[in-house]
Amino acid sequence: MSDTLKLKALAKINLGLDVLGTRENGYHDVRMVMQTIYLYDNVTLQKTEEPGIQLTTNLFYLPVDEKNIAYKAAKILMDEFQIPGGVKIDLDKHIPVAAGMAGGSSNAAAVLVGMNRLFHLGLSEQELMDRGVQLGADVPYCVMRGTVLAEGIGEILTPLAPLPKCYILVAKPNISVSTKTVYEKLDAHEIEDHPDIDGVIAGLEADDLKKVADSMGNVLERVTIEDYPIIEDIKTAMKEAGALNAMMSGSGPTVFGIFEEKKIAKQAQQKIRKLGLTKQVYVVNVHNSRRK
Repeated sequence: MSDTLKLKALAKINLGLDVLGTRENGYHDVRMVMQTIYLYDNVTLQKTEEPGIQLTTNLFYLPVDEKNIAYKAAKILMDEFQIPGGVKIDLDKHIPVAAGMAGGSSNAAAVLVGMNRLFHLGLSEQELMDRGVQLGADVPYCVMRGTVLAEGIGEILTPLAPLPKCYILVAKPNISVSTKTVYEKLDAHEIEDHPDIDGVIAGLEADDLKKVADSMGNVLERVTIEDYPIIEDIKTAMKEAGALNAMMSGSGPTVFGIFEEKKIAKQAQQKIRKLGLTKQVYVVNVHNSRRK
């Protein structure tokens, strides 16, 4: 059995994001439709004789100690199972950071899954998800992957029918958004328009891409766009270039558009670059399979 394991930590987008209320502990009750896409970080885990956790990354500004969620994920399992020796973790990051795409959560999920395999801990997917929720609300979903309804604080997960075949254009403007700040601002307002989450689910069940696109909505958009109007500019550019719909993912600032044809998605990618809205713009496939 190899002492090294390589995993892909996939990004997510939200096809719908609604906030139903706030709990006393500050967490929010949400109802979201999550979708994995084929934009990913490479996560490599290697057993070491030397005890402890060593973390490296290609991004100089990311912490490589217990401030990093991937490090925390390793520590949870190291401590619980008293794992002898140690582990070296390398994060080769490609998912935009602080972008509403669960890059950090996906890294943590990959570490949980990888440590479980590498050290033969025998944990089920559900047991990994139960540990993941201690790290962050998106981590259990990132363990599961696919097209999923997330409720509670994000930990109650129900698999849905897969998103019909399409191409996703992902554009991350050159700004970073604090999820915590966005939710705090949201709490200061009464939510008037709730997105049509049931419509998204009905579209998925009917294998109707247009219905899914027409029903998409994100309650956090209003808050983030107020501070960063470029998000609206990117949405408009995508729609004008042929997207069935375009929306901010998570708390932003990443915007994604849904396209039926790859060629049109590629043309929209060029348009966004030409307009100078952002250089970080990718055409990616949907990733519908659950984690094996």
